Amino acid sequence: MPRTIRVLASQEVEMLVDWAAGEGWNPGLGDAAVFRAADPEGFIGAFVDGEMVAGISAVAYGDGFGFIGLYICRPDRRGEGHGKAVWDAGMARLGDRVIGLDGVVEQQANYRRMGFASVYETLRYSGHATGLTGGGDIRRLTPDLAAEILTYDRACFPAPRPAFLEGWLQPPRVALLAVKASRICGYGVARQCREGFKVGPLFADDTETALRLLAALANRMTGTLHIDVPAANSGFVAALRAAGLSPGFSTTRMYRGGAPANAQARVFGITTLELG
Repeated sequence: MPRTIRVLASQEVEMLVDWAAGEGWNPGLGDAAVFRAADPEGFIGAFVDGEMVAGISAVAYGDGFGFIGLYICRPDRRGEGHGKAVWDAGMARLGDRVIGLDGVVEQQANYRRMGFASVYETLRYSGHATGLTGGGDIRRLTPDLAAEILTYDRACFPAPRPAFLEGWLQPPRVALLAVKASRICGYGVARQCREGFKVGPLFADDTETALRLLAALANRMTGTLHIDVPAANSGFVAALRAAGLSPGFSTTRMYRGGAPANAQARVFGITTLELG
């Protein structure tokens, strides 16, 4: 059957996120609309007889950086080349940008063959976090602080992403920031998911601030907490374990074109496995 490759409409992005839920990825409620707002042309599908059989996100953050995610082929159509077709389309769209992705263990060798290099491991920690302790000057994000959050986020993420954050920082997500000496020293976002809730991003100047933000976010949510943590943050990881969280599956952040120069030491929880 002839295969068509094209940009996904909004309801088709919803379908792709539903596929991710079926794969056990536990996306957030309402993720699809905010994902698509980051780059409406960045979601690509393969179609046969009008039915989507594979999809991918290839989101461009400006001219210098892009991120690959949501790379899924429908289980009953695997082995027919549809996954490779959307992969090629996504990579072609991002061109010569630095490209990032979060690779599961089983696929990392394939990504290396395609020019990606491993930079750091990420572990998903989950639990009820009853042992976390809050405190300090933690505030809800208000519109007058949005510009400062964009500046702080830019230091921690490989590229500016105002279109994404415009939606990501809005209710029903909970966005909190930490302040010290009248200066923002961290921020985090929590959102309800198909199961429990996820925190991401969690960016902070230091471990103590990250833990205070995480405690405050957890106190405002219901269900099990999930957070994807760079494994190299050993002090933060130790605190999560002491608070009752347990590690689950791991991914590896990989880049093609060189690792970006963002402030990795401030990254205590990545934003999403889908969009970086």
